[in-house]
Amino acid sequence: MTAYRALLVAWVLILVPGGVAFAQQKPAQPPAPQVPVPSGVAPAPQQKGAPPIQVTTRLVHLVATVTDRHHDLVTNLDQSDFKVSEDGVPQQIRFFGRETDLPLRIGMLLDTSNSIRDRLEFEQDAAIDFLDSVIRHNKDDRAFLMTFDNEPEVIQDYTGDLDQLSTAIRAQRAGGGTALNDAIVLASQKLLNSPPPKGNDTDVRRVMVLISDGDDNLSDHALSDAVESAIRAEASIYCISTNTEWLSTDSGVPEKYHIEAGDKVLTEFADQSGGRVFFPYKVEDLAQSFLDIGDELRSQYFIAYAPTNPATDGKYRTISVTTDRKGLTVRTRRGYYSTAGPAPAFTTPSQN
Repeated sequence: MTAYRALLVAWVLILVPGGVAFAQQKPAQPPAPQVPVPSGVAPAPQQKGAPPIQVTTRLVHLVATVTDRHHDLVTNLDQSDFKVSEDGVPQQIRFFGRETDLPLRIGMLLDTSNSIRDRLEFEQDAAIDFLDSVIRHNKDDRAFLMTFDNEPEVIQDYTGDLDQLSTAIRAQRAGGGTALNDAIVLASQKLLNSPPPKGNDTDVRRVMVLISDGDDNLSDHALSDAVESAIRAEASIYCISTNTEWLSTDSGVPEKYHIEAGDKVLTEFADQSGGRVFFPYKVEDLAQSFLDIGDELRSQYFIAYAPTNPATDGKYRTISVTTDRKGLTVRTRRGYYSTAGPAPAFTTPSQN
């Protein structure tokens, strides 16, 4: 990150839970340590020669994916191409950038319950294929493996070593009930406290990859608890269904022609968090899907806005991000929880 960009965003604190960053004005005193915003992000321009502006506000951070009619990624849009609203009220974008190369923190969730016993090998192959396609050693990407049956368990902690992850995945056996919601809650907490990357830039992309049939019969947490935990962790959930029933390949691409209860659960996780859901027909069909996920994670937009509603009451706020460009679709998380918290002020210096 350049010194110029760091000056533009001095004293910004990102508060991860709920995806909200807060800032409040403080009396004159020695400045707080700098906490930079993601690389490539710039504030709205200020008039030349204007005095520094003390901003007393909080910011909501979003990561958005844009695709065209052919589902291809669109990566050349500008800030002026986007419109943001919260609870139906238009919002002003304060920071904008292209998140193309942030280190990844991946939570791989593998369903090992008895209900997927005959598909466990499918899950294992899928998980290893995905990690092999996205883990980059030169970018400090890291992943952890969690399995869930009667209860969730972290089998392999954060590592960038694909051999360690693959060995842990291959060693799993199926049996027991299904505590899917509990697994999402635990994985969200672990992603929220993920290890920072090397260097001064501490920004990462938090991603959860869930390989499951979507069934749950043993969780202490409700579906709503699981969705909320992922939203607070700013974790996008990419779901890969192991339910191969009701799949058709007439069009050449596996498509669901009947949506079951488990499929609806996986779709809910993906839609609410800004991720995607996949219904592969067989392992051989997964390769392109995994490549698409990896490309998407590094071809997204960073958008931050200061809500016009100043209340920090903990309530859920709906978010809509759109573009006037015809034929394009914007995908991001659907909302956040407005919670209060302390943070230093930040200053936008004059541009001479």
